[in-house]
Amino acid sequence: MSSATTAPMLVALLHGPDRPGLVARVAGWIFEQGGNIIHADQHRDMVSGVFFQRIEWVPSEGAASADTVAFYAFAASIGMQARVISSIHRPRVAIFVSKFDHCLHDLVLRWKSGEYTCDVVAIISNHRELESIAQGYGIPFHHIPVTAATKAESEAAQLALLRSLDVELVILARYMQVLSDDFLKEFSRSVINIHHSFLPAFAGGKPYHQAAERGVKLIGATAHYATAVLDDGPIIQQDVTRVTHRHGVEDLVRKGRDLEKIVLAQAVRWHLESRVLVYGNKTVVFD
Repeated sequence: MSSATTAPMLVALLHGPDRPGLVARVAGWIFEQGGNIIHADQHRDMVSGVFFQRIEWVPSEGAASADTVAFYAFAASIGMQARVISSIHRPRVAIFVSKFDHCLHDLVLRWKSGEYTCDVVAIISNHRELESIAQGYGIPFHHIPVTAATKAESEAAQLALLRSLDVELVILARYMQVLSDDFLKEFSRSVINIHHSFLPAFAGGKPYHQAAERGVKLIGATAHYATAVLDDGPIIQQDVTRVTHRHGVEDLVRKGRDLEKIVLAQAVRWHLESRVLVYGNKTVVFD
């Protein structure tokens, strides 16, 4: 959220068919409610003719709840779909991990330093290797083994745990399991994954090995929302680094881990700050 004010703010994300006057009408509505706009940004998809906007405002004293409800009706009246979030809301987050710990450490340290406005309520893993790390951070650790034979039962246990904790965001911090379509539909909330490749290149397992075999000169990492199709969800953030013929697979893995941490951290930050608007299989990121 904007640092220009410490007062609680509302943030709205809107999208719908573009037409003249939308910016003025949104600003006018906020003014009429006694609100003060802190920041606004908009984008028009020139091909599809879709208008996107993110706007932050400080509502008049005591009006945050009423403005939130009223804004949805206002947005519908101008043909827009909307989502309104309060800056004081702290989403409850669960981090899924397997055996790799670099993204986990990075996320938790950023959270503990106050970089993320959320509450990390659980670390969930299909292995026990990172249990002591979770304990060291004081975060509850839940071991739920996953095998091909028990995948459905394991996912049911994961979903029950997420529901009991009222988790709103799942972060797959190098969780080396594919979430099923049933899991994603049942959870029905955001899941952010980090893939160790510049998608759509080298999807699936061992992308660094694939990159080395192909002799690429760039490797990358991609943070995206998880969907039923493997490594095919809406992309939030990507980055790359250069490599040469002198770099072996171990070098690519080492360099790639640095990218993975940075890319995932940025994607999580943008999501928590309500800067990502998903439409179709793409995103608009108001960075």
